[in-house]
Amino acid sequence: MKNPNDSFLRGRLRSVKYAFKGLWILVTTEDSVKVQLCVALIATILGFVFNISNTEWMLQFLAIGLVLTAEAANTAIEAIADFIHPEYHKKIGLIKDIGAGIPTFAALISLVIAGFIYIPKILLLF
Repeated sequence: MKNPNDSFLRGRLRSVKYAFKGLWILVTTEDSVKVQLCVALIATILGFVFNISNTEWMLQFLAIGLVLTAEAANTAIEAIADFIHPEYHKKIGLIKDIGAGIPTFAALISLVIAGFIYIPKILLLF
């Protein structure tokens, strides 16, 4: 909540503190985020192994960020839905299913990007 006594700078610093708190909560409590971070680590290692270009690094990190952002959005949607209606409800289930589609889209796009980066490099090995 905004503190009316905060200066502009203090308010921004407080916002950054809350943002990092949210990031820490995601990384330490959400299994899907932990899995995606492991996949990101593997992709990063592969980037070094295959010596990808700067442009490929940018695309890879953009894809990683897209997936992690989508996982965070899905987590927030699920938390809000569970808070609003803790028991099973057909419409809440639909909302949560649609929310789960967000990281699915992102993951599929990231696989396409990974294919563009790594398939030509793997084919060169044969």
